[in-house]
Amino acid sequence: MIRKILVAEDHESVNISLNITLKEIGISDYETATYCDDALLKIQKSIQEDASYDLLITDLYFEKDHREVKLSNGMDLIKAARDLQPDLKVLVFSAEHRPAIILDLYKNLEIDGFVRKARGDAKELKKAFECINDNQQYYSSQLLNESRGNTYQFSDYDIKIVEQMVKGMSQKEIAAYFKEHNIQPSGQSSIEKRINGMKAAFNYSKNEQIIAHCVKWGIVSFE
Repeated sequence: MIRKILVAEDHESVNISLNITLKEIGISDYETATYCDDALLKIQKSIQEDASYDLLITDLYFEKDHREVKLSNGMDLIKAARDLQPDLKVLVFSAEHRPAIILDLYKNLEIDGFVRKARGDAKELKKAFECINDNQQYYSSQLLNESRGNTYQFSDYDIKIVEQMVKGMSQKEIAAYFKEHNIQPSGQSSIEKRINGMKAAFNYSKNEQIIAHCVKWGIVSFE
């Protein structure tokens, strides 16, 4: 049963909104921290006082300012918090929209839920809370639908090709780059086959669609 919550969020307006949402679902015992370091100290203190938190709600990204910190983001906070309290439930509330990044949080950090900061997020926060309170992981319907459509497994070779496509290289230029860096196979025909294979897997007709797909899912990024 979730009774005590810690919110790690550096934007005052978001904290006010979360305050309202938590009261609406009947939670009055909660604290806030605007720095990840402060959040970890609160968790440590709550454990020492035998009054530990049941749920951590945290953003992923925190703005830098004049203060030096040890934990600069929500991922570091989750890892450190779980080291102190392995059974702590974690709900990520973030503007992050890349499915690959979000799914990685479930896989590697074993978060209990993710809610994106967007229209209707208060309603989704309530749904997430209900699931987590029932000891279930929460996945938004949008995330589930998008993840089901991403069954193709990109090989390291595929990713190397797309990374060069992002830089604007033609197939001929990619072949030359692969040959120079001893990436095999480096033949232009092999590269063309892999690109066509990726396009066929997603029913795409243009290279730009593959690039957009990989950027969206966090498989590659624009430099």
